[in-house]
Amino acid sequence: MRMALHLPTIPDDVARDIAAIGRFAAARGWVPATSGNFSRRLDDGHAAITRSGIDKGAIAPQDLRVVALDAPLPAGVSAETPLHVARYRADASVGAVVHVHTVPATVLSRADAARGFVELDGFEMHKALAGITTHESTVRIPVFANDQDTQALATRIEHALAHACAVPGYLLAGHGLYAWGATMEDARRHLEGLEFLLTCALEERRLRR
Repeated sequence: MRMALHLPTIPDDVARDIAAIGRFAAARGWVPATSGNFSRRLDDGHAAITRSGIDKGAIAPQDLRVVALDAPLPAGVSAETPLHVARYRADASVGAVVHVHTVPATVLSRADAARGFVELDGFEMHKALAGITTHESTVRIPVFANDQDTQALATRIEHALAHACAVPGYLLAGHGLYAWGATMEDARRHLEGLEFLLTCALEERRLRR
């Protein structure tokens, strides 16, 4: 007989962190129509993540699920949970993963899907990203083709990121932006910085027409 999987409880500070990033994103219109998902690592083998189909601006403790990083996913979690789990498994320094559906991320990921990245040059906001200390730099945000098979998608993404992961984020074509960090505060900074950069890039393209 299969043993029941023992899962840790979600500490109050983790629930508050996830609810706060949900309100932050919702206030900016980044998670329309119950889209998006947010997670935080609990320990080496577990993470807490938002369940599917909820208003991300009003996340309550009961809207969170604990997932084991090395076991089948429970019912009710987002279909995109494998993308979060894969990040935690691939990089022990990742403490939080956030995903939003914004207009700049969605539009630019479609426009640049063929070349596989959105390129940004010379913005002061580059320094919001971990490891970048000057605006005199080029940032390339990877773009991956979307796939309904998110387990397979997660495997392909992590294989690519293992070879080149210069920024703490990537785009899914026609879908949205993923970002991460050592803490939820870091993930939020990376999310906000990347979204600002994508907004600037989209506006520059519009002005060049």
